[in-house]
Amino acid sequence: MKDPLFFTDSFFVEKPERIETMLFLMSLCLLIYNLGQRELRNCLKRVKKGINNQVGKVTLRPTLRWIFQCFQGIHYVILNGVEQIVNLTEERRFILSLLPASCQRYYL
Repeated sequence: MKDPLFFTDSFFVEKPERIETMLFLMSLCLLIYNLGQRELRNCLKRVKKGINNQVGKVTLRPTLRWIFQCFQGIHYVILNGVEQIVNLTEERRFILSLLPASCQRYYL
């Protein structure tokens, strides 16, 4: 919630029920986010291989936010009727191999 990209200042709710609902949804999202991060870190530990963090150092404990940022540069392009996925580097393919099959289908 401290992140400026979270836009908490744009929410304006007065009713206690709406505040409770907003807090419930935010807690649920945080739970799912943490479960995903935990699963990724456990997979990295299992294969005994790390990935580069924001400063280029290898880590076994990346944040899921960093992983999301890594995947921002991947694009689906159609040129002259040919479908391509661009910017899918080997490191991104390695990270995909650690994620569930549904994520792999999305990018591959």
